Amino acid sequence: MTGVTFIADVLITIGTFFLLVGAIGLLRLPDMFTRMHAATKCTTLGAMCTLLGVALLMQGEVAIKAILIIVFIVLGNPTSAHAIARAAYRSGTRMKIGSYDAFKEEFE
Repeated sequence: MTGVTFIADVLITIGTFFLLVGAIGLLRLPDMFTRMHAATKCTTLGAMCTLLGVALLMQGEVAIKAILIIVFIVLGNPTSAHAIARAAYRSGTRMKIGSYDAFKEEFE
């Protein structure tokens, strides 16, 4: 096992861990906003680590595609999550009882 293979294996393992934590967060967290947070943060980091590990293991065209996918995920995932969360907030989706609402006065 070479050093690059070991680093790639570690990155894939870390990515898989974050993807698992994101999936558990979707099931365990109480409301849509905290679930969205878990889904976007964990899946962005998990997919980045996994794809970076794949890019290290594979050479050539596959590595370039993996890097391009990482760029699109980094640009698209947080932006889309923000848009969905904002639309949900404006449509009146309820937060968990006891949650702090920093924008309550701004949107009333």
